[in-house]
Formats: sequence, C-alpha cells, structure tokens
Amino acid sequence: MSCPKLRVNAFPASAGRDPSTKKDTLVAQTLGIIVNGASGRMGYRQHLVRSILAIRDQGGVLLSDGSRVQIEPILVGRSHAKLKELADKHGIAHYTTDLDAALADDRWQIYADFLVTSARVGALKKAIAAGKAIYTEKPTAETFDEALELAALAAAAGVKNGVVHDKLYLPGLQKLKRLIDSGFFGRILSVRGEFGYWVFEGDWQPAQRPSWNYRAEDGGGIIVDMFPHWNYVLENLFGRVESVYAQAATHIPVRVGEDGSAYPATAEDAAYAVFQLEGGIVAQLNSSWTVRVNRDELVEFQVDGTHGSAVVGLFSCKIQPRNATPKPVWNPDLAEEHDYAQDWLEVPTNDVFENGFKTQWEDFIRHVVEDAPNEFDLLAGARGVQLAEQGLLSSATGRRIDLPLVTLPGSTPTPAPDAAAPAASAAVSS
Repeated sequence: MSCPKLRVNAFPASAGRDPSTKKDTLVAQTLGIIVNGASGRMGYRQHLVRSILAIRDQGGVLLSDGSRVQIEPILVGRSHAKLKELADKHGIAHYTTDLDAALADDRWQIYADFLVTSARVGALKKAIAAGKAIYTEKPTAETFDEALELAALAAAAGVKNGVVHDKLYLPGLQKLKRLIDSGFFGRILSVRGEFGYWVFEGDWQPAQRPSWNYRAEDGGGIIVDMFPHWNYVLENLFGRVESVYAQAATHIPVRVGEDGSAYPATAEDAAYAVFQLEGGIVAQLNSSWTVRVNRDELVEFQVDGTHGSAVVGLFSCKIQPRNATPKPVWNPDLAEEHDYAQDWLEVPTNDVFENGFKTQWEDFIRHVVEDAPNEFDLLAGARGVQLAEQGLLSSATGRRIDLPLVTLPGSTPTPAPDAAAPAASAAVSS
C-alpha cells in the first residue's frame, strides 16, 4: 500500500552547504530518530557512528528538490550511565531509558531497532502502534510467523518500514550487479559462496563474537545470522530462492564465555547449503565460524555463466570472459604449471562507494521524507526469516524444503521478478 509523505516538523529549518556541490542549500526541518540498541556492536559502530552521526555531521540527506533533511537521534537503552557516556562522547543531546515516552513524543518520527532478536518483535509492535516509521536490523523476528505479522501490522497501520540489506551496497556486489545488468554472464548457471573465519574458542584467546551467538536458546546460530543475508543477496541479484537443502554443524561443542567459564554450544557454528533459484540457477553457500581463511576476503562469491564468470568479494571483483578462458586439461601425473589466477581481470572501481549501512540509511530517509522507492521492507525481512527457519528444518530432517511465495495475508501473489531485478514485495501462499 502507498504511504503518505511524513511531515518533518520537529525542529526548525536552517541553511546549509551541500559538500558535493559546494552550493548553499535549504536544510529542511530535522527528522528525529529513536535509536534503540545503540550500545551494541553493530548498533554502535555501523548504525550510530558510521551512519546516523556521519549523516548528521555532513549536514543531513540531500533530497530530490535540492534541499536537505537533517537528522537528530535520541538514544534509548536500559543503562542511563551507558547512554550518557555515548551521548557525551558524540555530542548527542537526547537519551532516555523510557522507550514508551520516546514513542509518544512527536519529535521522533523514525524508530530504529538494533536490539537482540529476542527483544525486537515487542519493541517493533509498540513503534508500529505509535505510528512511527520503522527501520530495523535482521532477522526481524525469531520466527517466520512473527516476521510476517510485523509486515502485516506495518501495512495495516500505513507506516513506512525498512530492513537492513547492507551487503547489496558493498562495492564488490555493486560491481557484480552492474555485470549482471550488462548481460556479461549470458545465462547464469551457478553461484558458489564462501563466508567465514575462525572464531577463537575463548580459552587461550578471547573470542571475536559474543557467546550468545553459540546458544540456540539466546537466538544464536550461524543460520539465523547469515541466511537472511543470503536470501536478500540471492533474490535481488539472481532470483527468488525456491528451495533450500542445508546441513548445520556444531563443530566446536564447548566454548568459553566472557566470564571465563566454559559453556555448551547449543547452536550451529557452520552451515553448508544448496539453494535452488528461479530460472534454474543453483547457489551453493558455505557459512562457518570454524574455517581458517585462504581467500582474498572473508566472503567470496563465484558466479559462472555461459559467457563469463566473476569472483566477487566485499570490495574486489574479478572477471573472466568466455573469449579469454583458458583450456585446462586434467593430468594428475604432471605438476600444474599454469597460473590460473593470472587469467582473471580486475574490474576497476569507477565509482565512489560509501559505507553500505550509511548509504542505505540515506535511501530510507528519502523514502520516509519524499516517498522514494524502497524494496527492502519488513516483508523482505520476513522472507529472510523464512529461509533461516526452513534451513534449520532442512538440516533437522535431511530434506530439501520448497519455499512458498511470500505475500501479505489476503493479498494476491505477485509474479516472480526478473532474476537481475530487485524482488517484488510479496506472505505465505500455501
């Protein structure tokens, strides 16, 4: 459903200077953002510091009419002392431990949620009921039913909503998207991906990830963490995920927590999955916190097509077109002398790529203020939760699981999108 433009009327307008053009622009009245969970690792580093404060410090977000909308955050959390420390450190005027009071205040028009997943649904429901625009991390809920309910509630309330899809904004994946759109690959055949690194067990060296990641009862597990990412990457670049076959593993059964005590790992630390995509594309993705890295970046995808292939990381993108493909010959009796790495061409960085979290924040603010397009909503988030949930079911049962089209309850399923285009927003059609 179409949502009305949000009135931005909390703070006075002011003049500003567009740093990209060096010209004076009108800074529209300020948009207030409730930031819940800013003291967490992702909430603080990527969303507060590198996105919200970076946008504030650059003078706001440039709109299509040449004006700017400035933003003003209010920090929400459980610890008054920790909130005050963050506010003082970063020049933030507003903070509170009372979420209900913040939601009741008309100065704050966006609710941004970076809480642990188990606390997210209740807070998002409150924000939707308060009529706030919603921006949240994924997974949006612990279960698909809850995630779909959130999408339905937001649609019924007419509130704009967005879910973090940061990987699509990475330089490497933006280069890949351009290759797909140009027809470089011909017919895409397959996608192979490797993500992960060795997370220390916590005994002789502290772990790089919090211990809750390895406890299923606390919402941990690499499938819940990574499959929502894989869903939006696959569906927006290649096509809708139609089925999943997954094998989860807990390779390290006992880890040591932040307090120095050993605890049983009840959630998987690795997952090996095959996804069938629309159009017959096969995607094979490994996710692991128990793998030592022997690749250029912590995540790497290889895309093979009839006319060419690409190997893509967070930043790099290498290609090998059909007419520059070598002719390997299998001979196990002779040592290989050909340097296959030299057969790939690096795609140049022809654009300036900012932090992906910040770029998506700017896109969402434009969506809220001037109704700019936004495909990355709570329904897209629900599709990610569905894939994680069915991936866990596949691993538990040893079966390939078909994924029904996701649409809002009572709506008519939309046709499948083109493989190279963003997937259309669609609840479970059984």
